[in-house]
Amino acid sequence: RPFPPPERHTSGDMEAVVSEVVAPEDLLKFEKKYNAELVKGSISKETKFEYAWCLIRSKYSADITKGVGLLEDLVQKGTKDDQRDYLFYLAVANYRLKEYEKALKYIRTLLRKEPGNTQAIDLEKLIDKAMKKDGLVGMAIVGGIGLGVAGLAGLIGLAVAKSKS
Repeated sequence: RPFPPPERHTSGDMEAVVSEVVAPEDLLKFEKKYNAELVKGSISKETKFEYAWCLIRSKYSADITKGVGLLEDLVQKGTKDDQRDYLFYLAVANYRLKEYEKALKYIRTLLRKEPGNTQAIDLEKLIDKAMKKDGLVGMAIVGGIGLGVAGLAGLIGLAVAKSKS
């Protein structure tokens, strides 16, 4: 395997796992392999997974989304052992897309099957942290917009009042 399966990561480097970016030449190599098998009419699950794993580490959200599609397809047909990797990387991919609810759904599915999986536990904590941070940031943005609209309405009201006098 050209990639470390999730169970090999140590607990301290989950942020490194979710922020790792694929080398463009690796993405190209696995894309060529994937497309070559696609043309022949049969894509092995290994090739599909390798390509998906490269895609979800892209800096482009369109690539990550494409990788999610491949992983979702794999998770439907995967064995229990394979599913650990698929679910883990689906959570990583959705985390990278800031789709935290989906990321949580995948990592909790994995944790239901393997409650002691330290990597999954670490990733769940990271997703929770991001949701809290994003939730607060989101509320601040909404609050700021609300204030902006109210302020603007007040200014328009003043302008209208002045024009009438």
